[in-house]
Amino acid sequence: MDFMHSHPFALLSGCDAKSRPVATQVPVLLENRNGRLYLLGHVMKNTDHYKAFLQNQNVLAIFTGPHTYVSASWYSNPQTGSTWNYITIHARGSINFLDESSLLDILKRLTSHFENNPNSPALVEKMPDEYINKMIPAIRGFEIEVRELDNVFKLSQNRDAESFENIVKNLQASDDPGAIEIAREMRKRMS
Repeated sequence: MDFMHSHPFALLSGCDAKSRPVATQVPVLLENRNGRLYLLGHVMKNTDHYKAFLQNQNVLAIFTGPHTYVSASWYSNPQTGSTWNYITIHARGSINFLDESSLLDILKRLTSHFENNPNSPALVEKMPDEYINKMIPAIRGFEIEVRELDNVFKLSQNRDAESFENIVKNLQASDDPGAIEIAREMRKRMS
């Protein structure tokens, strides 16, 4: 859950009635209700993904975190393929579209959460009614009841101790924030 809270811009994917894949990226809020996890957000109505989600409610939300290239030159035996280390969470569930009052509540909660400033002029409740009334018909609020969560990661866990240590050292020496974060995560999991 902490990972999903830290990386709330999820890739939401599914298929339409003809099995044509669709996707969009949306910020989501996480909510626990009666021991079940829900993802809350909104999408534009006039899109292929909205229309597909109406036809097929099964969706996959992918939360992507840090990632980085790992050179085989850092392995104790560099005569193998280089790779990519990453951390993601896959959340599978059913999308349910909500009424306008629920949409307005989600919009208020999203802006409040991401603005993180109760005095921000960008909060929904501080926007003119004329703007809100024009925006609401064009979007649709949703909730996804998560039925399955998978922690998907590759952090060189298949490498020998010497290779693992070399990878961590090289990533820590990088100026790429993603590489540094992956190195930190690798160290954490090593102990």
